[in-house]
Parts: sequence; structure tokens; C-alpha cells
Amino acid sequence: MSKTKDTQQHPNVEISVRNFGPIAEATINLRPLTVFIGPSNTGKTYCSTLVYALHNAFGGFSTFPNHLIQDLLGDIMYVWRNDPSEAEKESLPIFKKLNTEGRPLKFSDLPQEIRDEVQLYIEDPPILLNQLENCLDIDSPTDMRKSVGGIRNEMMVSLEVSEENQKFWDYKMTITESDTTVHSSIDGNMPLSSGNEPTSDDKFGLNSYLRSLSRLSKSAGKVYYLPATRSGIMQSHAVIASSLVARATRAGFERSPEIPMFPGGMADFLQQIILYKADKKTKSEMMTIADMLESNVLHGKLTWRPSPSGYPEFHYYSSEMEEEIRLSQASSMVSELAPLVLFIRGLIQPGDTLIIEEPEAHLHPGAQTEIATTLARLVRAGVRVVVTTHSDWLLKEIGNLIREGVLKEKGELRKKSDGPESWLLPDEVGAWHFHKEKPVERLHFTNIDGIEPLDYEDLAQDLYNRSAGLHNQIEETEGNNTSE
Repeated sequence: MSKTKDTQQHPNVEISVRNFGPIAEATINLRPLTVFIGPSNTGKTYCSTLVYALHNAFGGFSTFPNHLIQDLLGDIMYVWRNDPSEAEKESLPIFKKLNTEGRPLKFSDLPQEIRDEVQLYIEDPPILLNQLENCLDIDSPTDMRKSVGGIRNEMMVSLEVSEENQKFWDYKMTITESDTTVHSSIDGNMPLSSGNEPTSDDKFGLNSYLRSLSRLSKSAGKVYYLPATRSGIMQSHAVIASSLVARATRAGFERSPEIPMFPGGMADFLQQIILYKADKKTKSEMMTIADMLESNVLHGKLTWRPSPSGYPEFHYYSSEMEEEIRLSQASSMVSELAPLVLFIRGLIQPGDTLIIEEPEAHLHPGAQTEIATTLARLVRAGVRVVVTTHSDWLLKEIGNLIREGVLKEKGELRKKSDGPESWLLPDEVGAWHFHKEKPVERLHFTNIDGIEPLDYEDLAQDLYNRSAGLHNQIEETEGNNTSE
């Protein structure tokens, strides 16, 4: 993949599934911008939810399974505090390697006991099973297996994380009616440090080693999910919050022993809205992207302030009407885009992953093209973006932004404004077409067609032929009436 020095780099992530919900088979490479396209009920939401579940299960898609970092740090510190002599014996060779100038610390440098523990931990089935149950709101992942002819087939989910030509680690889970098996492998040459760690003052370089692992723990970024129902949640979050507070009393639970559950992504989204508080450390570029989305599409400003009960109240200030109204009184377009603006302004940082279902919902075609530009700006800022969409307008504008990227590579692109850049390189975008009862296929960009699903072209042709046919029929009818 081509890289630009001004863009946050993510490792390569390949996700494969077989008989996963409605998806017969798919192998998807996550790109800086990944787009899922296709008819309803073909698995786009299943796949985007899987990305969210995998990210949560492994603490992100870093070069090292990120959920192991804190445990590894804890184990090392425990040994050092409780058995310094043994720690010194085992760790001295490691820290000597760490302090060798230009040599990165590798996974194979760790003591065999730690490597075995890591291997066992990553192969513990509940790590992913619990996330799938939570995110998809199912009783058991065995229920997700695709049924053919009344028989549920074996389901498989796999993940591989790599960079350029080096595979770092992989994970594969297979689920049958009676068994769940997990296999994983970790490349011994996987780097745990850059090789340029500063020399530590402590005797064996322990602090350098811990700093190296701490940086790894922060490298994967966070994941945010904006569900298709975000507009309704934004308009009713205060009611939901109040209801949850009321049910938190003993009497509330006695009256309602069974509380309906949200799927994990939706529940996390609701929690982030209810507890929203803009991060003061938000990068200025992210603030600019949010500001431009407000001015170019919303034509106003989103504001928030704490309510007497503690949860935030959101308002919309219309530039045209010069007044502030509650978000519930604003248009569906405003409540649809409000979460995206708020998340960009207060939560999302470079290195994070943002998953958005149908960002074009409730938007005029012109606004849909602006959303494509916003997505590209997020990519340029270093955010990995995954979207599901039915919008031909969105795809066409993404195609134009890729064409701008081609010109950028050739040094021929004229800068449009002083704002954030929005061009995309062809290999920064992966578009995946979902079908019923067929494997998911990749749509390739071409300079002529951009990214255009074949069924979109067929539909456009059918509509044109129907329009032309009706027009000719009307002409013939008018001609007959004139002759009479």
C-alpha cells in the first residue's frame, strides 16, 4: 500500500469469514477507507459489526495483540518485585538486546514461559465469543452459522495482522454444532520495540522495555461505531437516559425484571452520547473537519451543555434562522449528522477506527457528496474508516477523490482551499460488494468508471429503457389522437 508521510499508518488487516450469518464467504482487507456495498440482508452490517467485535476482542489491530500488553506488563513487574534475582537472571539477556543500538526487541526474545502464556491467552475462545454475543445480541455464536437446506454449516472467522511483507499474528476460530476451536500464531520476528529506544538509567534497561510495551498498548487506537439508528437515539437519548436512571432503583427493577438489551455497538454509542464530554486534547485538524462539516452541510452549529440531571442536552443553532433549537426539533439531516460531528470534535483521534452505517441516510445528494469528502479528510488525518452504504452519489464522489489522489501522486493536483486535504489514493480505498448466496467480491477502481457496482449500472440502464419506452408510448398516443 502506498504511504504518505503525513498520514497515520495502520497495519494491514485481513478478515475472512465463511458461513457467517448471511455471508457465504468473504475475505476483506481493511483499508484506510473500507466501503461495504450491496442489497439489504446480504451481511454488510454483520461484517461491520465483526470489525467492531474483533477490534474490541484484541484491543485493536496493532502489531501485537493489544489486549495482552497490560497483562504482560503486569507479569513483568510482579516478577521483578517478588523475585528480583530470578527476574535479573531471565531479563538480563532481553534488556541487553533491547539496549543494542538499532536492534528492535522481538517476540522471540521474550522468555519461553511468557511466549507460551501469550499463545494460550490469545487462543482462549471466550475472547471473541463474548464480543460476538454482545455486539450481535445473540445467545450463542452457533446460532449465526449460515443454514443451507435446513442444515447449519461450519462457521469460520479469521484475522491476520501484517505490515508490508511481514505477518505479525493471526487468529482463526471455527464453530460447529458441538465444538469451538481456536488456532493462532505469532511471528517470532514481530518487533516489540523500534530498535531506537533511549538508553535507560536503570541497571538492565527495564524502563526502556516497559516504555516500549506501553507505546505498543497505545498504538492500536480506539474504535467507534455509529449505528444506522443513530438519528433516533440522538433525538431520544434524554428519555432513554431518564428511563435507565429510573430503572436503576430497586423498585424499578422489581417492576421490570427483564430489561431489553441493546447490541454492543448501539449500547456503546448510546453511552458515549449520554456521557459526552468533548476531549480538550482533540487535534486541531479534527476540529477543523467537524467545523467544515457543520458549515458545508448543516449550515449551523451543534452545541451541548449539561442538563440538571447530568446528561448533556444537544442544541442546533441555525445560521439561516439565527436561533437555537433543541436537536429533537431540528431536521432529520441534522440529527443524522450530529453524532458524526460530535464524535469528530470530541472523541475521535488519529489512529482510531470509525465505523459508520449508511452515512448518507436522510441526506440530499449534494450533502452525500460532502460526506464523502469528510470521510476522505478523516483518512488524511489518520483515522481508519469503515462504512456501509447504498448511495451511488457517495461512491461517485469517492471515485472523484481517488482521481484527485492520482493527480496528487503525479504532482498535478491544485489545492482547493486552505482546509484539510481530501484526496484519496487508489490503494487506500477498498470497496466490497455483498451478494445473496454468493461470495463477497472486491470492486476495483478505474479512472473511467470509478467505483461502480454492476447492479447499479444495470438498474440505471433499466430505468433509462423504461423511461424511453414510456416516452415513446406517450408520443405514439399523442400522434394517434392528432390523426383522429
